[in-house]
Amino acid sequence: MLLWKRNLWVLWVGVFFTAASFSMVIPFLPIFLLQIGVHEHTEMWAGLLFSSAFFAGALASPFWGRMADKYGRKPMIVRAGFVLFVIYTLMAFVTNPYQILALRILQGLLSGFIPGAIALIGTNTPGNKVGYALSMISTASASGGIIGPLLGGGIADLVGNRWAFASAGIIVCLSTLLIIFWVVEENFTPSKGKGSVKEDFKVAVDNRPFLLVLILTLVTSCSVMTIEPVLPLYIVKLGGSSENASFLAGVVFSLPGIASALFAPYWGKWADKVGFQRVLFIGLLGGGLGTLAQIVFTHIWGFSMIRFVYGIFFCAVYPALNGLVVKSTPEDFRGRAFSLSQTANQLGGMVGPMIGGFLGGIFPVYSVFIVTGVLLLVAMGTAYWNAGTLNAKMKRPAVSGK
Repeated sequence: MLLWKRNLWVLWVGVFFTAASFSMVIPFLPIFLLQIGVHEHTEMWAGLLFSSAFFAGALASPFWGRMADKYGRKPMIVRAGFVLFVIYTLMAFVTNPYQILALRILQGLLSGFIPGAIALIGTNTPGNKVGYALSMISTASASGGIIGPLLGGGIADLVGNRWAFASAGIIVCLSTLLIIFWVVEENFTPSKGKGSVKEDFKVAVDNRPFLLVLILTLVTSCSVMTIEPVLPLYIVKLGGSSENASFLAGVVFSLPGIASALFAPYWGKWADKVGFQRVLFIGLLGGGLGTLAQIVFTHIWGFSMIRFVYGIFFCAVYPALNGLVVKSTPEDFRGRAFSLSQTANQLGGMVGPMIGGFLGGIFPVYSVFIVTGVLLLVAMGTAYWNAGTLNAKMKRPAVSGK
């Protein structure tokens, strides 16, 4: 087997189990707060715990990207994997929300397993296979996100949430061992520059195609996360008061992830033929129209079908954005480029739920769908009108401090 293919499949397994371990832990934090005696301001604590890791990650990602360009992407993946193992294991022993908050902040500051895997794939895959490879990693993340809650919920029901957290730690540790023994970072040239994170931001601003990708990543992440606070409650409302409404909500909520697992590889192969910009345009257009169309359906089955169709199109977006990161940056800047992309993604993930929660608390729920759909269409229009910029040749940054 070719080395890039072996790396891809090992990283696929690693990302799948890491995404599964993440979704084994995070959805159950509100329930765990109640179990450790947090009965006042529970919602506030849950929101704080959720957003704290995003905020910390947005701050730390550029630093780890610089370290990846200096020492290699594989060492950064291994470092992040063992950090997650320690944090998830310690989660099994916490006794108050302040301890959880500290661990979540550390998780944001020190982790970065999946962004590191994306950067390694983007650098060690032949140019005509990058779209397919990045889509496969997206499929692994989506599939792990679907399996994780089921696995975590089953373990929690059998032996309790603490053991579910510990199991997540063991799973991510095994994923890290796979990376250590089976992934080879063949195509790596250490960065020679002695710049700084501030210099990296300046490089990004000067590189217009890459800056545009960062803006699109921020807007896309913000728009998608805007709907997250109200979507589960809206699904339960559509499902009626039947006794299986909660289970139905979980199934409907996971439909875009299922669509991604099924269709993302096809989008990736097509992107390798026609270009990432065209696939990004179609994905944002389908995602925006699909979000707006969800308002029309007031019955759970119609809503479910349109959620699945939405997932078919939207799963093309993030692999296309990652592909454009590869296309618009040189190899020795790639770790920093993906870390800056991760910062944009996490800033959107932090701001989006705040906007959604604010709108959902003042206006009817469908207003959140309108805002989300419009934001995706604005991103689509930006990608369309700047097609020449996105398709421009890579600009090599001028790194200072040689």
